[in-house]
Amino acid sequence: MGTTTRRQAPARSALCAALVASQGLSAGCGDDGGGPVPNPSPSVDAGADASPDRAPDTPPAPDAASSTDGANSEETNPEASGDVDVDARSPDAPTKSRIEHVILIVQENHTFDSYFGRYCTAPAGSRPTCTTGPECCEAAPDREPSGSTPVTLDDAATGAYDPNHSRSCEAAEINGGLMDRYVRGASCSNASNFGIAPAAVVAKYHALAQSYALAAAYFQPIVGATASNNMYFAVAHQVFYDNDFYPPTSGADCGGGTKRTFTGDTIADLLVRAGYTFATYAEGYAIAQKSATCGPAPADCPAQVSEYPCLFDPSDIPFQYYATFNDNPKYMKDFVELAADIDGGKMPTFAYVKSIGYRTEHPGSGTTISAGVTFVDGVVQKVLGSSYALTTLVLLAYDEGGGYFDHVAPPPASTVDGEAYGTRLPFLAIGRFARKNFVSHVTMEHSSVVKFLEYNFLGATGQLKARDAVVNNIGSLLDPAQVGVVVPD
Repeated sequence: MGTTTRRQAPARSALCAALVASQGLSAGCGDDGGGPVPNPSPSVDAGADASPDRAPDTPPAPDAASSTDGANSEETNPEASGDVDVDARSPDAPTKSRIEHVILIVQENHTFDSYFGRYCTAPAGSRPTCTTGPECCEAAPDREPSGSTPVTLDDAATGAYDPNHSRSCEAAEINGGLMDRYVRGASCSNASNFGIAPAAVVAKYHALAQSYALAAAYFQPIVGATASNNMYFAVAHQVFYDNDFYPPTSGADCGGGTKRTFTGDTIADLLVRAGYTFATYAEGYAIAQKSATCGPAPADCPAQVSEYPCLFDPSDIPFQYYATFNDNPKYMKDFVELAADIDGGKMPTFAYVKSIGYRTEHPGSGTTISAGVTFVDGVVQKVLGSSYALTTLVLLAYDEGGGYFDHVAPPPASTVDGEAYGTRLPFLAIGRFARKNFVSHVTMEHSSVVKFLEYNFLGATGQLKARDAVVNNIGSLLDPAQVGVVVPD
């Protein structure tokens, strides 16, 4: 995250096979593959963007009293309710569902249209309400509002061009929900901002969507670059903008930027205090810990630079900004330890998984989509081929849209922190607990993951007193028959 290129603002196991047979999974376990809250950083101005219009392909949100089974509901506002879900169990009791582990894989800088624009087959703007298969989500339009056709976002095109994805640029492109300044009309407009990946390049992602559950209304929680968006996975509210700050941890000196830690609870704090376990597994972290200098670049990094994307970037890990987790070996691990922990029966309750820059799918610097797909597929297959397949939910998320076009307007600005939503992102629920070949129309964002972790493990949502109290949960993506309970939308 440290360069201007990156931050422009600046064989299947027997158990897995048995799982396929017993649970009716397809594609072989996926092998084919409310009011403002105080800002914890008083020196940072928590200004707000203008609220974009309602997404054109979603009807008004249902009443708060509507059904929570959610399979066919369509929510425009991710802040569905200010109510806190509470039950009577003690916080250190076993999970209220059969989900005992959650693995969150966070990749980078692609919109829903750029990856699933040619997987989905419903006409753009048709607002499908069905939930089974690609005909139940909207294809990207053949032309964006200014009349341009999409470029082919293959590996070469991805590596050659990194769209501007600063806060100011993304706001200009979104243009109050008109989504009409990606190619023309803004200083950062570019024809290559309307790109769609060929099916062959993202085939494994399409296969995961067919085998499991795809969110068709998941948005980046704040307009702007990676780090500001990732913070919502940890604290569910705005902390800073773009990539304004770096955590003072291993690797920070190779990225530049002002270093800062923040105070307050994260979702990881809540889980640990309740007796659950947490760890981040980050590729390249061990090298960053050992290196007194920046570099050298790994041999397979196309850019061959002693900085991002070839080296570990601590600003990719939102928990590194908080003292409890800052370079703490109990919680911060190199990615290679994930396989060892799975094999050794030590996988944590919640794992945050992050690839090194050139495998995040972040455009520019020679990075390829294929390298990221291979990384994600490796993690998914490792989990689904292990004894943890029966108890683990895998979530695949993207930090932000990277400046690429998406035709669906974001929902209204958050009532919690006043921040406008950014573009729509890919989001998948994978494994036994996910619905099969399912498309959800419920509006979600990064804070929805926090809300689910609270619901599933802590017994009450909204404990961070931020967006986690009001956003939709991820229940629409989950199969109640497998989970053992109906997780709310």
